[in-house]
Amino acid sequence: MTIDRYILRKATIADVKCIHKLLMDCANKRLLLPRSFNELYSHLRDFVVAEDRRQEVVVGCCALTITWEELAEVRSLVVTEDAQGQGLGRKLVEFCISDALTFGIYKIFTLTYQVNFFQKLGFSEVSKDILPQKVWADCLKCPQFPDCDEVAMMIAL
Repeated sequence: MTIDRYILRKATIADVKCIHKLLMDCANKRLLLPRSFNELYSHLRDFVVAEDRRQEVVVGCCALTITWEELAEVRSLVVTEDAQGQGLGRKLVEFCISDALTFGIYKIFTLTYQVNFFQKLGFSEVSKDILPQKVWADCLKCPQFPDCDEVAMMIAL
């Protein structure tokens, strides 16, 4: 399998159930936070998906959420186990970074357990204290707050 087998594209309404399943599978393993259907429909424009061209099935997703005037978040990054090792995670994040640049946003952060992966993409660890918009918008609703064990990372372009 090669990267040519997959196409990256903006998500559509038809992808929501697949995205939800991908996210819930990872959430059940405590690899990321669950997202409700309501959240997915409300933020569908944030998502990009990786689709297997042969099987016409979504095998990965990622979202770019604008958090503040000069700041966006890469979130909800998932690639199915069968499709891992193909460079899809990297391509999904790069797609989101490119999207941020089109909006004129040059600082992108993530909260993650996959520190090494994001370091390879140029992200560096930062203190969560520099992300007050994230804390007040999302973290307060999280069942892990205030004992979050995710690592905050950022890239400045």
